[in-house]
Order: sequence, then structure tokens, then C-alpha cells
Amino acid sequence: METPDFFRSRIDAMINLNDPLAVLAKRLPWELIEATLAAKFERENRAGQSLDGADLFGPTAVVVGGGISTAGRPKLPIRLMASLVYLKNAFNLSDEEVCSRWSENIVWQFFSGMDYYEHRLPCDPTQIGRFRRALGEDGLEQLLKATIDTALAIKAVKPQELERVIVDTTVQEKAIAHPVDSRLLEIARHKVVSAARRAGIQLKQTFAREGKELRRRAGGYAHAKQFRRLKKVVKRQRTTLGIVMREVQRKVKAPEFAPVDAKAVSDLTMWLERAERIRTQQTKDKNKLYALHAPEVECIAKGKARKPYEFGVKAAIVVSHKAGLMMGARTFPGNPYDGHILSAVMEQAANLMQDVPAKIKQIVVDLGFRGVDADNPGMEIIHRGKIKSLSRQQKTWLRRRQAVEPAIGHLKSDHRMDRCWLQGAVGDALHAVSCAAGFNLRWLMRAVTDLQAAVAARMHVPV
Repeated sequence: METPDFFRSRIDAMINLNDPLAVLAKRLPWELIEATLAAKFERENRAGQSLDGADLFGPTAVVVGGGISTAGRPKLPIRLMASLVYLKNAFNLSDEEVCSRWSENIVWQFFSGMDYYEHRLPCDPTQIGRFRRALGEDGLEQLLKATIDTALAIKAVKPQELERVIVDTTVQEKAIAHPVDSRLLEIARHKVVSAARRAGIQLKQTFAREGKELRRRAGGYAHAKQFRRLKKVVKRQRTTLGIVMREVQRKVKAPEFAPVDAKAVSDLTMWLERAERIRTQQTKDKNKLYALHAPEVECIAKGKARKPYEFGVKAAIVVSHKAGLMMGARTFPGNPYDGHILSAVMEQAANLMQDVPAKIKQIVVDLGFRGVDADNPGMEIIHRGKIKSLSRQQKTWLRRRQAVEPAIGHLKSDHRMDRCWLQGAVGDALHAVSCAAGFNLRWLMRAVTDLQAAVAARMHVPV
């Protein structure tokens, strides 16, 4: 084999090309992925600014700063960044870990489209986050769609097997601490004081020392189950927070207040609004705030003794009925009823299957999806509430509904869905789809191994 670089060997001459990841490096539709995602990274055509001037012939107007700029560093290859997103969620790694392991793993570099081994980081870890935000939810859905198309291309699954799916919901927990009143009140006081200082406001009293002591006492009383004393401490924390907030509001409205920075004032307003919600909310209130840095978090009842509640966002998962291939993943803020989100998640699954010569016909669900047959025309919804009217074959399909539970378990424990570290509701949506794409990549690796074993068995060749 010819080597263009005389001093280095090509990666395909150094690895086992039958490795599942090496096989997928050639079978995934990289050209289609790059062509689909390239539009999101095109340089914008700026209109420019018109400047009036004069020359020998009279007044003139010149447009400056217009057109497409070629300044800045060249963009990294889309295949490289897309492969890092795949590998990150497939092997349950952080952005820093996936970059570090990429520089050591020659098969991963081959999967990313590299011709020669590079003993360096593929990019700065922060670039993965920026790439993910630039893709958006629709861009990550293209990565998920590519895994479904690859499964059909290598004949790991038949198109007819994708006509029947299982749908279930779970909670994608947010990276927040367990919300307790004393902790939230102390954090709110600290945030308001810090934001006021950045805005140039000098406070008469910040209650920093007392706040630290109150937080310590609240933890001790809660541990000892001395709830009457705990209630008095929390009441004092509400009082100190209210004193600080009212002083800040008075000084902001004062005529002599001169804002140092507009952004600092807007941040102060935001923290004051969230602190007021923390200060006034009660136990039985609706739409409570559970984390100051993540106001989108919902409290969703799990109903299990080991974990009565989960704090995050509801996520709907779609898997194929027989093979367990991930066909869709979507988040729904606000904790809606399961049946009301079925049409939305099935719309996503239909978009991902637009190139598949089969359409979804049967949906196997639990009792949380009752009463929504009219919202999903053309699809047969099968659940336990229809047991008397189901045929023998449909009852057999219904017995396999529990197959979605281990898929959700692996999605959480092996592909990072157990805790979302991305910011905001947009981060929740991006995280769910990228976790599903990582799940499908590992599914494809197992499918390639099984296909190779089947071929070797037919040829009587040891694997």
C-alpha cells in the first residue's frame, strides 16, 4: 500500500479493520451528515454600514464592513466534531475526557476521519459545547437519523421491524442539589448581594456572617428532626433576605443611582425576581422555583420509596419493538400529561424515518397514554386498558412493552442521561437527543459484532 507520508504509516494499516467502530467509520453516511450540517456553519453575509463622504465629483456614499468575512481561524472538520459528539455519549465521557481519550485511541481517530495518528487534542473541550449549540436540536436529530439509516444499510434491522415501536416517559434530572428552603434562601441572599455589588450598590448590611450561621443551624436541626427550631431559623432567613432585597430596590430607584453597567443592572433585576419567588413561595404552591440557576426545573413525582420525587424535565423515549433501536427522544417542559405528548414525539420519530421505506403503524404504551387515539390517526395504540378487545397477537406485543425499561436504564447509566449538565430548556433538549445518538452507536457496534459472528459461523471460520 502506498504511503503519501514517507515517515508515517496510515491508520488503516495499523488497526484491525474488523473492529466494530472501524466498520462504522466506513458505513455511517458521513458525506450526507456533512452536507446537511454545513449550512449551520456558513459565514454570514453582513449588510455593512454606509458612510457619507466627498470627492472631486461631489458627495459619495461608501459601504464598509459588508460581504462575507474570511477572518478568523478555519473551522474544524464537521466529521471530527460530529464523531466527538457520538463518542462522548456512546462511552459516557465528559467533553474533557473524550478529547483526552481521542488523542490516545487510534481507532477513535480513524472513526473521526483521520488518515494519520495525531498525538494531540482534537480541539479545545469547550468547542464541543459550542458545536452542539450551533447544531441545535434539529442538527442533533440528523446525527440520530444517521444511526437509524446505518442500521438499515447494514441489515441489522429490517424496515418492517420499525413499524411497531414502544413509547415511554422518564425524567431527565437536572444537575441541581436537593431543594431545601434554608439552602435556597441563603443562596438567594448571596446572589442578590453579589449582583448588587457588581451594579455599584453599597449595602448597609449583607448578613453574610449571620447567614452562614443560620445555614449551619438549619442543617443541624433538620438532621436532629427538631422541626420547630428549624422553622424559626428558616423564618429568620426569609427576614434577612427581605431586608437585603428592599434595600437594593430602594437604592436602584433612587434618583442619584448611576448604573455602572447595563448588563449588571439587568442581572440584578433577574436575581431580585428569582429571590422574591424563593422568599414568598409556600409548600403547596404551584410553579415553585427549585434552583436559582435553573428555573426550568420541575418536581416530578416518581412514586418509589427510594426516591419519591425527581427534579428535572420529562423526556419521552421511542424504541423499536423488536430490536430496541432508539427511534426518538424529546423533552417536554412543564410536566405535561403523557398522552398529550404522544403526537409530538411520534412526529419526531416520523421525521427521523422519512428515508425508511416503512411507517410506524403500532405504538405499544402503558396506561399513561390512554384516550389519545383521535390525536394520532393512522396509528394503532396498544395498552393494557384495551385488553378485552385485543387480539392474541396484540397481547403478545403488549407483553414486550417492558423492553423499554432496560433501554431507559442503559440510556441513563451508560449514556449520560441520568444528569443533564447543559444550561436551560434548550440544553435539556440537546442532551436527550445526543444521549439517544450515543445509545444507537453502541447498539450498532454490538450489531456489527453479531453480524461478523454470523458470517464467520456460516463460513466455519473462527472469529
